[in-house]
Amino acid sequence: MKGISFSVEAGECLAIVGESGSGKSVTARTLIGLTGDGARIDAAELGFDGQDLQDLTDRQWRAIRGGQIGFVLQDALVSLDQLRTVGAEIDEALGDYGRGGGGRLNRALREERVIELLDLVGVPEPRLRARQRPHQLSGGLRQRALIASAIARNPKLLIADEPTTALDATVQARILDVLAQAKARGNGIILISHDLAVVARIADRVAVLRDGEIVEQGTTEEVLRRPAHEYTRGLLAAIPSRVSKGTLLVSGDSLAPAPPTPVGDSPPALRVRDVRKTFATGTRRAAVDGVGFDLLPGRTLGIVGESGSGKTTTARIVLGLTEPDEGSVELNGRPWSALRPEQRRGSRHLISLIHQDPLSSFDPRWTVERIIRDSLRANGSAAGNLDARISRLLDQVGLDDTFRHRRPLRLSGGQRQRVAIARALAPEPSIIVCDEPVSALDVSIQARILDLLATLQDETGVALVFISHDLGVIHHVSDDILVMRGGEVVEYGTADAVFETPQHPYTRQLLAAVPRIDSGREQRSADAGLPSPV
Repeated sequence: MKGISFSVEAGECLAIVGESGSGKSVTARTLIGLTGDGARIDAAELGFDGQDLQDLTDRQWRAIRGGQIGFVLQDALVSLDQLRTVGAEIDEALGDYGRGGGGRLNRALREERVIELLDLVGVPEPRLRARQRPHQLSGGLRQRALIASAIARNPKLLIADEPTTALDATVQARILDVLAQAKARGNGIILISHDLAVVARIADRVAVLRDGEIVEQGTTEEVLRRPAHEYTRGLLAAIPSRVSKGTLLVSGDSLAPAPPTPVGDSPPALRVRDVRKTFATGTRRAAVDGVGFDLLPGRTLGIVGESGSGKTTTARIVLGLTEPDEGSVELNGRPWSALRPEQRRGSRHLISLIHQDPLSSFDPRWTVERIIRDSLRANGSAAGNLDARISRLLDQVGLDDTFRHRRPLRLSGGQRQRVAIARALAPEPSIIVCDEPVSALDVSIQARILDLLATLQDETGVALVFISHDLGVIHHVSDDILVMRGGEVVEYGTADAVFETPQHPYTRQLLAAVPRIDSGREQRSADAGLPSPV
């Protein structure tokens, strides 16, 4: 970081936006004294509530953290202690804080204060949740519990570092509502995010960070509607939207239209009929219940829904990794789910998978060349042709031949995802299942990966199943959309029909919850019209 200047007033939200490596998180950690031993801070002024924060001892910082400045991290599962209940976690955060700031609460009052805090951040059944451990809660509930812990001592400033990244649309909206309520109570908020649409919903002012410097700063209205810096304009242009559909995000060039519905007896690339799957849990509730759809060659089916809606189970059934209890799956008109695992081996090359986190699916000891070579060999490619195929695949995904000797840890997030796409393309599949392939990427890298997938689909005719919690991305990439809730399909139609004239109340709730730059804080609450499905 260099030359950074900003201030935050009580009851105000300042958003700090930028991509990975821009200095957002370093800025946040500097404000709470967690920069690490090797860091050096030179500042003309670094103060909070009239107190100089420079040269504080560890003991003085501990008094400020939690009590005066609260901190919310992106990954609540990592931040919360897995061995303790949520209630115990919040109770510890209370420390010696009492009502009105005086004295230590007795045990009964502390328990009630924990329940009050969980209720304040919108956790349903707070007494039950207080007795549960983090792994027993959904991502949205864990994040709310983390916010409850951060505000337990009523800090004057709350720093939220990517608090909604990778959360479903309605859950994301509820977390933003919780932060907005904290702001309304007079808390100052610093929101750190790479998502400009999230920023538009809650922030009063925005600072755009790039390579450790603020390149633009102003009111949210000024920065997002009339950006002065080319970097800010580039970030805004890279956001998928209804307007961007049918074009490449980076260049703006038009894409070829999706193939029309074939006439005659030509089978779809993928046919799913009345699939049902129940797991051995206490409720015996079906994880997938009566799901069915067709996916035609060269087209993209988007699947959306909240956590627990059945998206991942549906994908696993399609991939042949989970056996359905009822129903059928066909690939290119031939049985798939009805086959035994050993019978599927000859057709396994027809369907590939791109993971959300490619690093976890790579052997970190393997080079890029070996990762792709392994996929080619597994699908019967001739040994003498492998080097040429690897070079061609790297070229297809926009990587030069020097990348073949690198290992995953030496690649950026976008480069790793390109290697994952090359691996998925290696067997020349008819279908690729994309499971949240861009959710963890910065907006400009996300745009390049989406453009790459669109270009490759145009060149190869591969059909895509695209799973995402981001409805802006889903609308941009999809020809047809499947909306799932509670294991069932509640809406299925063309992308334009689902977005323009949604028929189901849940679809309308999802669409209302999506943060949009054009509507900002005028959006309705995510809870409007429907009870919470969390």
